[in-house]
Amino acid sequence: MLLTEKEAREITEKLLSYVKADDATVSVGSENYSHLRFAANSFTTSGARENTTIGVTVWIDKKRGSSSTNEMDDESLRAAVAQAEQLARISPVDREYLPTLGPQTYQPVNGYAEATSNISLQNRARSINDVIAGCEKAGVIGAGFHQARGAAAASATRNGNFNYSRSSLVSLSTTARTPDGSSSGYFLRNHFDVAKLDSKRVAREAIRKALESREPQTLAPGVYPAILEPQAVADLLSGFAFGFDARSADEGRSPFSAPGGKTKVGQKIFDERINIYSDPWNPELPGSQAAQGGIPAKKIYLVRNGVLENLVYSRFWAKEKGKEPTPGPVNNIMESSGPGASIEEMIKATDRGILLGRFWYIRGVDQRTALQTGLTRDGIWYIENGKIKHPLTNFRFNQSLIELLAPGNVEMIGRSERVGSSEGQGGSSALLPALKVKEFHFSSASEAV
Repeated sequence: MLLTEKEAREITEKLLSYVKADDATVSVGSENYSHLRFAANSFTTSGARENTTIGVTVWIDKKRGSSSTNEMDDESLRAAVAQAEQLARISPVDREYLPTLGPQTYQPVNGYAEATSNISLQNRARSINDVIAGCEKAGVIGAGFHQARGAAAASATRNGNFNYSRSSLVSLSTTARTPDGSSSGYFLRNHFDVAKLDSKRVAREAIRKALESREPQTLAPGVYPAILEPQAVADLLSGFAFGFDARSADEGRSPFSAPGGKTKVGQKIFDERINIYSDPWNPELPGSQAAQGGIPAKKIYLVRNGVLENLVYSRFWAKEKGKEPTPGPVNNIMESSGPGASIEEMIKATDRGILLGRFWYIRGVDQRTALQTGLTRDGIWYIENGKIKHPLTNFRFNQSLIELLAPGNVEMIGRSERVGSSEGQGGSSALLPALKVKEFHFSSASEAV
């Protein structure tokens, strides 16, 4: 069972009572987690865990020490505090130390579902059966990963702040392949409420992509118009909202840096229809009630109608620059100012281009331009005269996210939906749209399926 607010408060108060240091932050968290991997008609691995963790960070003469434990008896709690204090005494001065927060007021969010945290065997079996039955009927080989978790977390400071919250997440991914292994399809979706996870859709879309990507043809690498389905957008941009850091921009290490130690705040650097913001109380994508550093979360626009509106100032950097700290993003929402287009409408509007369903093995190349490299995977298609002509073999890409979203490159924007990065198995949830862009940079061919 997850820790209740009362239990969490009692543990943090006990920890703080053991602290002799000048200042401290303590935390306690508990988690229920279960997963199941499946392939064809068998379960390959399954497991479950319940875990509780304790964290202690203290400052002595502005020197910092931290320790952790997963034992909650008094002796272990005292030992964790003592170890943190011992480490603080021998550590260098933390030049960015600020006193911990005093009492804050948090507005609760609703991102927890009991049925997800303690998912029933029947519910999980029903979801997996939807996938396996669909694959058998279509004559493809299916495999996937189903996970569910619930978490409770609390933190408290020596100066009187206390924050407690609960969250949950369920996700299902499916890969479908033809028996000869020549084509593949993938689909992933997640939600905090298991009742809103459409497992039949996950199976249906993965199977469709596998069947429709048979006998791919090659196309020379180059710069092509492209349509990115929401999953492909999530693979590139699910964490994008968390990169609007003021310090890196001020120090010239960011795509939002400008010459002379300035930033691009106030400039239109994205397509004028693009809005990127964080809203803790979005009903489809609830965020945390606390932003970075424990600051109470608020709705904040990072980009509005293409204009860079805000950068995120930590408590330390705000003090250095004489500004107010920013309640930074706790979720990532991108949406169009205008009506959203469907994938079908985007295809019909394309004379020549490539439809992309998913990316994989994505790595950053240059943080100053937000340049990323990676691979396409699990089905891409060539579009000609407003219709899908045939599937394609895969590519490696090198693409700046700033150029991807720049004025003049974005041609159409879809309706935002809840998606998550495939490399994170849906853990980095976001509300993101499909995108039709004028140019996408494919650097070389790939033999991956």
